[in-house]
Amino acid sequence: MYHGRPAESKNVFAPFVILFNDNGSAAACDAAKKGGLEDMDSQKNENILNLALDTPAAERAQTLELDIGFDAADRTWEVIVKYHGSLQELAQSGITVEELIAGYAILTVPESRMDLLASTEQIEYVEKPKRLFFADSAGSAASCYIPGSRLFGELTGKGVLVAVIDSGISYWAPDFRNADGTTRILYLWDQVLGQVYDREQINEALALGDIQQARRLIPSIDTTGHGTAVAGIAAGGGGMGASMPAYAGTARESDLLVVRLGTPRADSFPRTTELMRALTYVVKKAAELQMPVAVNLSFGNTYGAHSGTSLLERFLDNVSEIGRNVICVGSGNEGASGGHTAGRAVERTEVELTVGNYETSLNIQLWKEYADRYTVTLISPAGERLSVDTDRPGTQVYRLGQTQILLYNGEPAPYITSQEIYFDLIPVRQAEGGGRYIDSGVWTFLLEPIRIVTGNYAFYLPSAAVRSDATRFVRPTPDVTLTIPSTASKVITVGAYDPVYDSYADFSGRGYLYQDRVNSRTAEAFVKPDLVAPGVGVMAPDRNGGYYPVTGTSFAAPFVTGAAALLMEWGIVQGNDPYLYGEKVKAYLRKGAKPIRGEKDYPNERVGYGTLCIADSIPE
Repeated sequence: MYHGRPAESKNVFAPFVILFNDNGSAAACDAAKKGGLEDMDSQKNENILNLALDTPAAERAQTLELDIGFDAADRTWEVIVKYHGSLQELAQSGITVEELIAGYAILTVPESRMDLLASTEQIEYVEKPKRLFFADSAGSAASCYIPGSRLFGELTGKGVLVAVIDSGISYWAPDFRNADGTTRILYLWDQVLGQVYDREQINEALALGDIQQARRLIPSIDTTGHGTAVAGIAAGGGGMGASMPAYAGTARESDLLVVRLGTPRADSFPRTTELMRALTYVVKKAAELQMPVAVNLSFGNTYGAHSGTSLLERFLDNVSEIGRNVICVGSGNEGASGGHTAGRAVERTEVELTVGNYETSLNIQLWKEYADRYTVTLISPAGERLSVDTDRPGTQVYRLGQTQILLYNGEPAPYITSQEIYFDLIPVRQAEGGGRYIDSGVWTFLLEPIRIVTGNYAFYLPSAAVRSDATRFVRPTPDVTLTIPSTASKVITVGAYDPVYDSYADFSGRGYLYQDRVNSRTAEAFVKPDLVAPGVGVMAPDRNGGYYPVTGTSFAAPFVTGAAALLMEWGIVQGNDPYLYGEKVKAYLRKGAKPIRGEKDYPNERVGYGTLCIADSIPE
């Protein structure tokens, strides 16, 4: 059908570029036109969205990311926009407008009207949703928070909201109930069911005295147990009426706001759009209740420049400035997954990627300095080659062996200076002699400099949750493996350590320091993670009412979320400091952090300022 063809005598594949009309059919485009499809692409759209719009539905459905946000039944796209002014004109043209906060909105757009977004002056930038992956793979004492201590008796989180945006909660569990059996959950918004349940409704269900009867009244469940464990670590009571519960959470008397993230398809993951809706709900509800709120996010993804510049990252920074809140985000579990490599291509550089057997699709992001020019050659396991002109923007389609390559050459965007080259590998259609899987073996990216200023480059693979263990870079780089949105500047980014050995957990996502800004006043804002908390073998409530050990930065983050609630209780509720929220809480937690074995210089890319120590973070 359409694929690369040999160029002269070399084994190089030249693109056969395609244009698509509204109903998804393809028409051959003049391949000599410089830039291929760039005349169709909107510079307001992020690169991956432009590639998705340029790709036929059948091919798009084979990929891991390109189809996210598209509803095949309604032929609509869900997109995130940054805008100014009013979007009323779009709402009157058949586009559903869902305004969030701080100039962000989620639009549901008929496929045939996507081009209207580019011509709407009020819209500044457009992104497609991304999938979110939970970061899961004896904590309280390790965090300087020992049941029975003076600190435990005086600060319990009372008067502060803990918001858990996750997979839901086992609302009937003793950990989330008062001594009299009533619930500590003020509101439970189940995005899957499309229902909000308040405290009175939950108490009515609990009063039935039987779990099965309660579930018939309120059918919200935590299918994975992830959200229940996270909520228990942040704010679990450890059992009703227990005076010194062994497994009590950090802020054991906080009221709870819970959002069960929606999953648009049965076999899918939550999306960034569900997260943005949840955050909007939480900050508005906290303002309505006139209570400070500590928000926990224990998930992320690997798509993006990891520089805090995506709409999701910017949205979190904006949300952090609304009301009295603190947002704590796990750094992800990509530190040792082999999904990232980086370096400086000041001379001919080879980057090798091992692709395991039975991969049905795979995408690779290459981020580079726009000022740098070099040829990128992709070499298949069989030795076939294709060369990419990084100065030629737009969509290109190639074939190497049994693998079809959908490629998008990006340009700088309004919020980012880097250039992205995005490769999406899918199997060639069986009708064209292909199979079910892409070619396995070692794929090589050859970077050959033409004009180099810095030479900096970075490659990213999808989350380890959706690729085999065998699919990884041969020489991975563990630094800058934070998942997004833990890369947002104003959130508290939490890594994991093993309290038994007092050592950094190698799976924990790492950040970095902009070394050239070390002496500037803004240097501290770029330190990621901010600190680490227990994330190995942590005891947490399971969805059935018992306790079990959990591991991952998913379960390190709620220790810090609970700690933030305690600091806000001390400052705001008890009247010691009415301004103790946001960046001020981050500063106090950084100051109280303790050193960890094996680390010499602080802050650093592995543990930030050190390990969480609640007692030393509260002012004398």
